[in-house]
Amino acid sequence: MRPVPCSSDMDFGQSNLFGYVEDLQELTIIERPVRRSLKTPEEIERLTVDEELNDIERALYLLSSGQDVQGTSMVANLPVLMRQNPAETLRRVLPKIREVLHVAGVEMQLTAAVSFLTVLQDESVSIHTYSHSFLHIILQNLEHRDAGVSNAWLETLLAVIEALPKETIRHEILNPLISKAQISQTLQSRLVSCKIMGKLANKFEAHIVKREILPLVKSLCQDVEYEVRTCMCRQLEHIAQGIGTELTKTVVLPELVELARDEGSGVRLAAFETLVNLLDMFDSDDRRQTVLPLVKSFCEKSFKADESILVSLSFHLGKLCNGLYGIFTPEQHLRFLEFYKKLCTLGLQQENGHNDNQLQLQTLEQEKKYISVRKNCAYNFPAMIVFVDPKNFHLELYSIFFCLCHDPEVPVRYTMAISFYEVAKLLNSGVYTIQKELVTLLQDESLEVLDALVGHLPEILELMINGGESSGSESKLLSIPDLIPALTTAEQRAAASLKWRTHEKLLQKYACLPQIISSDQIYYRFLHRMLTIILTNNVLPVQKAAARTLCVYLRYNRKQEQRHEVIQKLIEQLGQGKSYWNRLRFLDTCEFIMELFSKSFFCKYFFLPVLELTHDPVANVRIKLCYLLPKVKSTLKIPTDKHLLQQLELCIRKLLCQEKDKDVLTIVKRFQKRFYENDLLDQEKERQEHLLLEMEQLEKEKQQNEGRSANVNDKIFEKKRRDNKASSVLTKSMTLSSSGSSSGTSTGKEDKKSKLVRSQSFSTQALHPKYSNIDKCSNKSSATGYTSSLSGMGKGCMLSFSDDSFRTRSTGNSGNATFSTSSSLIASRNSFNSADQKNNGNKESQSRKMSIKNRKSNS
Repeated sequence: MRPVPCSSDMDFGQSNLFGYVEDLQELTIIERPVRRSLKTPEEIERLTVDEELNDIERALYLLSSGQDVQGTSMVANLPVLMRQNPAETLRRVLPKIREVLHVAGVEMQLTAAVSFLTVLQDESVSIHTYSHSFLHIILQNLEHRDAGVSNAWLETLLAVIEALPKETIRHEILNPLISKAQISQTLQSRLVSCKIMGKLANKFEAHIVKREILPLVKSLCQDVEYEVRTCMCRQLEHIAQGIGTELTKTVVLPELVELARDEGSGVRLAAFETLVNLLDMFDSDDRRQTVLPLVKSFCEKSFKADESILVSLSFHLGKLCNGLYGIFTPEQHLRFLEFYKKLCTLGLQQENGHNDNQLQLQTLEQEKKYISVRKNCAYNFPAMIVFVDPKNFHLELYSIFFCLCHDPEVPVRYTMAISFYEVAKLLNSGVYTIQKELVTLLQDESLEVLDALVGHLPEILELMINGGESSGSESKLLSIPDLIPALTTAEQRAAASLKWRTHEKLLQKYACLPQIISSDQIYYRFLHRMLTIILTNNVLPVQKAAARTLCVYLRYNRKQEQRHEVIQKLIEQLGQGKSYWNRLRFLDTCEFIMELFSKSFFCKYFFLPVLELTHDPVANVRIKLCYLLPKVKSTLKIPTDKHLLQQLELCIRKLLCQEKDKDVLTIVKRFQKRFYENDLLDQEKERQEHLLLEMEQLEKEKQQNEGRSANVNDKIFEKKRRDNKASSVLTKSMTLSSSGSSSGTSTGKEDKKSKLVRSQSFSTQALHPKYSNIDKCSNKSSATGYTSSLSGMGKGCMLSFSDDSFRTRSTGNSGNATFSTSSSLIASRNSFNSADQKNNGNKESQSRKMSIKNRKSNS
């Protein structure tokens, strides 16, 4: 459509008027499809469904009288119906779907194939029920006239075969397959049979496959249609894995040899690829007598009469060369190496790839084919290094490596960049020979090549350093004067592009440079660049990557003056910057510093600058700071950083009292609650530790008391034996007094035992604290109460305990937490001891009085 001219340039002549009318007609045609898409009331009425119908009834209604799009929607919803109500779905909905599929269009057929596969994967019904209900529908639609629909149902059937039992496969699939694979059947039927046989070969034993499947395989390998021969040839790999080595040698290999000489190029290509994939199943004699002549024949014909195999041959050449390595003669080894070199330069008349007449001499299709061949050669380059031995790399393959790294096509250089790390690993001590190509790929004009290389850049540079030790030089990087300029150029090109992910990846990988180059080189060439990226770049992931890499550079910087300069710039240009975005990045940088540096380093240089942001005028900065407060607090070491803790508490109080933004206030209160709960938990742990010490002391006292009581009883027994000649009255009085003293001792023991039992039960409760009490304390605390809880760390807390609950109260100026439990237990213990002594004395005096009264009465 012609552009409409301006009003000042309009010409109202007859010819121009006709032109404007044509333009208007074109606009009308464009709008017509929009108008036609509107639904009439009758169509809307037909699309409307009663809302009171349940899912099963709605599905039946739409499959019966709905439009195609509604029926397709119901078929797609079949897995959901099977999960909700499998019995009714199988009884009512599935027969309707089977009926509809006979006349359904392509879209509904494809949807049904996917839905049937989903039902199988969901395991909504047993495999027996599935094979009884779904398998027949799948088999009926395998030979659909549309190739896409037939392939969709075939993929579903192949997945079902994996789950079906052998007997079901034999009766429902294998037996009908024998008739479907006959030459009298349709082409589509025979193609489907080929793919099914490749699947069945792994489901049955070798003798069953030999008796019932291999005859069909031979028949299909000699089919009159080249499509059938090609399809069956590609299934020979699966059949060989199912029948084993012996049958593969006697049955499959002769068929492959015959198919490799087929008149159809597609058949020959399939035979070649299958032969390469089965190479491990052939012994050395088969490789030497059968496989090697076929491969040589393929290589000779690929440049002359059969260019169709050239791309596949270049892709599999590395696998072929290493698979046949043991049977090559020196002459054959050299011939295959030269063949590979020829493929690497295919389509290039000059080594550097510059050829102005290239498109004129070759067709576009050939050019694409040659690019694919060179790309495959780049893919196989590590395998060819193994083939020639890494020691011979410089002599045999370096020129080809140089050519591929300078190839004029991006896909070739991209593949070389991906495989560069593998090449470096294989070369080991000879890795220094490819340093120039590393610089070349770093300076490549395509960012795709750079992105592929950067993925393993740290490992490559490490190999460059450590791999050349045997050659005697101190550092092989000294021989690459262009490495640092190449790295800086690569970063600048990535920054100037719109591919920020490549830039981010590059900055992340540059964090390895402190292990590669000197601290001064990093400081002057990379560190300030990272700071510039943080200040000027507009992509957040890139800024964060630069910030982390800068922190790594700072971590390994060896000069204190340079470190102080960088720290000062971070604080002034980021932490105190005019843009709130820079202040946010300062907090990101501080987070990386807490990750990479020690706690004391962060507290020394960044703790107070971070706290200053609590007064930031932008709420987003304060919010990010509040999220960072737990990490900031974790960097403190008490009592060394007690003054910093006081500063943190002061900032939190100010935020609680002065903050007006509700989001900031919510985060601060959340931090306050967590801070308070952690302190209470710490106090509870300290209480438990004191109780354990008291328990140990009580145990020791119990053992001492038991020893004393045993000594007293022994002395009394000895005294009674010596004084057996005394008077009976005196003996009675002595026994009464001794019984009184022993009863006093026993009562004292009982008192101490009861104290020990009470303390043990109390300590048991203490060892399993009820944290609900902590929650109660934290719930009772308010914004003002937080001040007293934090000041308790400086002023101290007096904790009094009753059973397993506790409360806090402020003391005078005591710096340590004292526990009333210990003092009360000691005081009670002393009072019990004094009471025991008084009771013993009273009982002794009473016993003496009773003895005197008895004497008087006897006299």
